Amino acid sequence: MRGSKRLLLIFTAIAGLIVLFSQCMDTGKHTADVALATDSSFAGTKTCVQCHKGIYDSYLNNVHNNTSRPISSHSLFQGDSAASTEYSFNEHLKMKIEKRGNGVFQAVYVDGEKLIDRKFDVAIGSGKDAITYGSWKKNNLQQMQLTYFSRIKSWANSPGYADQRIYFSRNIGSRCLQCHASYADEKIEKSGILITSQELVKSSLVYGINCERCHGPAGKHVEFHINNPNEKVAKYIALYQSLSRKQKVDACSVCHSGSDRPVLKTTFTFKLGDNLDEYLDKNSVAEADPDVHGQQNQMLSSSQCYIKSSTLNCITCHSVHDDKVPGLTLYSKKCMNCHQVPKHSDKTLANAMVKTNCIDCHMPFQKSKVISFKLAGKKGLDPYLLRTHKIAVY
Repeated sequence: MRGSKRLLLIFTAIAGLIVLFSQCMDTGKHTADVALATDSSFAGTKTCVQCHKGIYDSYLNNVHNNTSRPISSHSLFQGDSAASTEYSFNEHLKMKIEKRGNGVFQAVYVDGEKLIDRKFDVAIGSGKDAITYGSWKKNNLQQMQLTYFSRIKSWANSPGYADQRIYFSRNIGSRCLQCHASYADEKIEKSGILITSQELVKSSLVYGINCERCHGPAGKHVEFHINNPNEKVAKYIALYQSLSRKQKVDACSVCHSGSDRPVLKTTFTFKLGDNLDEYLDKNSVAEADPDVHGQQNQMLSSSQCYIKSSTLNCITCHSVHDDKVPGLTLYSKKCMNCHQVPKHSDKTLANAMVKTNCIDCHMPFQKSKVISFKLAGKKGLDPYLLRTHKIAVY
């Protein structure tokens, strides 16, 4: 009898639980009217791929996506193409690039005896012009002594580093990564108004310039379109074609107006359509004498082509999603859209390059005033050449 009562109680309890769980289970009803995402919610690149796979596949090899990358194997990207793996400061002091079981290292040798080494952990720069490298020391990312320069296929002393002196302690801070990464948090300790300690939160680093770095947090956009799959007009995300010219240029100028503009607030929070002047203050020196390295916006805006046009902007010539550089002929065709009958002398017109290469004459390579490098075995510094964005007659 006691056994029968016990079984009855057990079955009664199970039945009660079944009823309770059945009431809690999702009935398949969509709750599209309940918004969980906000304007600050990030969706993540893997979510963007689901609807924009073609753009994403092309962007994988784009210079923006590859402007910073972790080194998790023995690959140094373009750095593997260096003509030599050894750099000599003098007859006594040398540095070698060494691949070992646990990674790749820059190792310092004095009279043949190894003194110190640092492991390659992070590559910064797409390799179009150069790649410099960082090594983690706890939560400090420190620039390595040697930088790889793509055009000369050679290692050279990193820009700004003293000759014949080993130095591994230059920190790569948040300001650098605001143009070379999508996000990096910093841990800052203060005593009053003085900063006593400043280091990166290593786990927070999001490499490369990803979708949401340019297009802004997409959580609300993704949530809406998942709940409304038949809606084909993009909602809750800024559309580039709807922006003013200043807004379009500002989107690129976040990184392409130089790193010497005083920071009012971190550009990691900049969204497409924002006013960049609220993030970066003016720098009168840079405005008056911009450098070919990093200050493309100032150079372009001083060009007559830009001044006399109401529509010319960065995207007129550049496609930020493509994985291939158009080349000088295609760039020149863009010039011909406005300059259908170029005004040249007969002597110049006799040159067939006029129709296929406007760029080398009107946007030539120039020396950077702020960056130079030293090659092994040379006494002086070599200039860092970059193509100017001031379109002019030279």
